Amino acid sequence: MKSTLEHAVVNAIVEGRHPEPFAVLGQHTLVRGPEDSTTEETVIRAFQPHAEIACIVDENERKVTLEKVHPHGLFEIVLPKPVGPYRLELTREQHRWEIIDAYSMTSPIGELDRHLFNEGTHEWLYQTLGSHAMTFNDVEGVQFAVWAPNARRVSVVGDFNDWDGRRHVMRAHPGSGVWDIFIPAVGNGSLYKFEIVDSDGNLLPLKHDPYAPYFEQPPGNSSIVFQSQFIWGDEDYQARKKGVDMRGQPISIYEVHAGSWRKNLHGQSLTYVELAKTLVPYVVENGFTHIELMPITEHPFDGSWGYQPIGLFAPTSRFGSPDDFRHFVDACHAADIGVIMDWVPAHFPTDEHGLGKFDGTHLYEHADPRQGMHQDWQTLIYNFGRREVSNYLLSNALYWIREFHLDGLRVDAVASMLYLDYSREQGQWIPNRFGGRENLEAIDFLKRMNILVHAEGGITMAEESTSFPGVSHPTYNNGLGFTFKWNMGWMHDMLEYMSKDSAYRKYHHNSLTFGMIYAFSENFALPFSHDEVVYGKGSMINKMPGDDWQKFANLRALYGMMFSYPGKKLNFMGGEIAQYSEWAHADSIQWHLLEEAKHKGIQQLVKDLNQLYAEHPALHETDCDGAGFEWIDCDDIEQSVISYYRYSSDRKRSCIIVCNFTPVIRNHYSVGVNEAGTYREILNTDQEQYGGSGQGNHSHVAGESQSIIARAVPAHSRPASLSLTLPPLGVLILEQTGTATKA
Repeated sequence: MKSTLEHAVVNAIVEGRHPEPFAVLGQHTLVRGPEDSTTEETVIRAFQPHAEIACIVDENERKVTLEKVHPHGLFEIVLPKPVGPYRLELTREQHRWEIIDAYSMTSPIGELDRHLFNEGTHEWLYQTLGSHAMTFNDVEGVQFAVWAPNARRVSVVGDFNDWDGRRHVMRAHPGSGVWDIFIPAVGNGSLYKFEIVDSDGNLLPLKHDPYAPYFEQPPGNSSIVFQSQFIWGDEDYQARKKGVDMRGQPISIYEVHAGSWRKNLHGQSLTYVELAKTLVPYVVENGFTHIELMPITEHPFDGSWGYQPIGLFAPTSRFGSPDDFRHFVDACHAADIGVIMDWVPAHFPTDEHGLGKFDGTHLYEHADPRQGMHQDWQTLIYNFGRREVSNYLLSNALYWIREFHLDGLRVDAVASMLYLDYSREQGQWIPNRFGGRENLEAIDFLKRMNILVHAEGGITMAEESTSFPGVSHPTYNNGLGFTFKWNMGWMHDMLEYMSKDSAYRKYHHNSLTFGMIYAFSENFALPFSHDEVVYGKGSMINKMPGDDWQKFANLRALYGMMFSYPGKKLNFMGGEIAQYSEWAHADSIQWHLLEEAKHKGIQQLVKDLNQLYAEHPALHETDCDGAGFEWIDCDDIEQSVISYYRYSSDRKRSCIIVCNFTPVIRNHYSVGVNEAGTYREILNTDQEQYGGSGQGNHSHVAGESQSIIARAVPAHSRPASLSLTLPPLGVLILEQTGTATKA
């Protein structure tokens, strides 16, 4: 039988070159004859190159055999009238099976979805693009959709069509750049990729789905159809946190690299389910309020630690399925632990199956390397000015909050997003439209992201190391809108100061006090993150100077100051046990060190600091409010001692903090206080249980902490004073327990 199609069209179909197969395949009206004697018939065509015989079966189970009009598997039949819904019965050798032809299905994507996407305002975009198992027009299958506006042809290939790009060429939606196809009978767990022919007719390397929720690990790197079956149990947790201003809440974050926190007996990383059973109880026991996961979005290279993501919508399958990750988050919430994820919208890797030159053009990235190539990491930079690209990222931020119930996002490398000349020499960057160095499109993107995430109840943290103004200020005050900003200046100053031999610290006293000049210019978090314990920087304990005893005392003092200083807290795993070695992503934390008292002592101190920080309003309510901090004395340079007050938001409760950064015991040290009366130590980093020498003001009588008397002797411009014993390399935290008795 000769086809009703022109020879060129037939060849285009069987060779996978036809740009609009939905106009050819499936059921169509066939018009024949001159205009004055036109007759209408119906033609049904199917391209099934893996079949020898093809029949249509209508709703009444009537079967009609199609003619094979091309030896490579194009079948066709002309009928006098439409047949309505039909199935295809296919035969090859002795095998016979039935399918519903994908080309008999319409598109689930509506005009509004396409409009909002192209406008850059589709907040639920991840429900439109990507792969979605669903029932459509009473047919079960998977809807695939992808954005590739400059492609000549886009196909879905997978284990369901023998990876043959001719069999499921997608439908183009002109003007939107969106391609889609609903494929019946495909289900959960199916592997797939996109086969794309660029505008010049070149076949590109197979591409992953930018919106895929699940990935096959290398070398396959296929996207995987996944439909969640998880039932959440965190309603009470979500209700408790709703509407809470986190700036006044205790936030002590335990930063974790999921692959190396702990290994099993076979040296393998723990799964999400195993982490729920082990990591969550550990975090609770040690008093942290949040877990921050280094990026768990899918990434091809272990050595990138997740910071070169290739699947922004997929928790990495290294540790389990997306529902396994949901189980982990749910377990955290059941234990009242929040979950923050490192999020990387600044750049993406150049792997050929990723986003780079996705449809043969610089679609997601800038074409000019002065804008589109990151100099430090040799990665590609998103074109934030392209509405569809910013929509991709914005919907992704919302996806993690909505679909995985995350409590917040820590945004990586914000400084590299803000400045067009970041890590570039003169002539290597392009100024903005006003001639400046600020990336105006990225700034607008970050503002919009923060507004959307906050509207969903999430918090955001910026890793931003410059003096860019208003990072954590509201967008309506021309800020970027982050909830918090990492205080990189305080971190660098403190680590630099603590690295000095105590005899020379008096020459660097400014490092202790300078941070208070800007401490409340932003809503700060104090980070001792993974970045500080890699690449030769040394572990936290090995940053400390002196002999072994001084190293541990110094680290205890550093943590004591950190937890009493304004700002939310973040510590990287291993620091809480004074791990000797630098962090290595392939190795577990050195848990065996806890067999030694000095390491166990550091862990106990961090646990007690966490507990005190959470329970004492003066230590957390005014982390972001300058009214909650007062210097008592910041000028004792010769003795390297500082002292200050922390107040609760209503100023009814307070703490006094005294830090001695030399290994000298200072007896009868006078500290001015607001009121005469009784005081007590509520924490001393030199206590013996922490591995200290036991010096201080914490002697016990009948099991109770002995009171310290503040007398009406003025000091430090205050009406009363305490006479204290300052422990060597120690931090004291005290509170008032009673007022002086009047005569």
